[in-house]
Amino acid sequence: MQLQDQFKALVAELQKTTLFITHDLDEAIRIGHRIAIMKDGVIVQIGTPEEIVMNPADDYVREFVQGISKLKLVKAHSILEPLDSFDGNLEGAPRADEGADLDQLIDHAVGTDLPIVITADGRDVGIVTKPRLLRGIQGGKE
Repeated sequence: MQLQDQFKALVAELQKTTLFITHDLDEAIRIGHRIAIMKDGVIVQIGTPEEIVMNPADDYVREFVQGISKLKLVKAHSILEPLDSFDGNLEGAPRADEGADLDQLIDHAVGTDLPIVITADGRDVGIVTKPRLLRGIQGGKE
């Protein structure tokens, strides 16, 4: 992990695009902004780690990413629902930024039965219900 941190810092300092080849998905997710997953020499899917985990292109990718923890990877903007999908009063509901990860959303959800109101640029943009949060933890399931 220390070497990975040093690599990330060096890339940021030099402001250079790098291509890093690994067979370790955890490593790819930790240091990559975009990942390409290959099977038999053919690219199967390209995307951010979050996109790949949440929307696997096929069964191969789904199986490949199934053991990855989504808690720090998946953000609120990927699992939010429209504000009008909640038929009730949101007064007193916890709020979180669209960039909050699942781990942070869980902290908000523990103390309430209300959904979490998701904000972007100071305005409400959606909600995350507990069922939606649980599906987000599972990743890629509807």
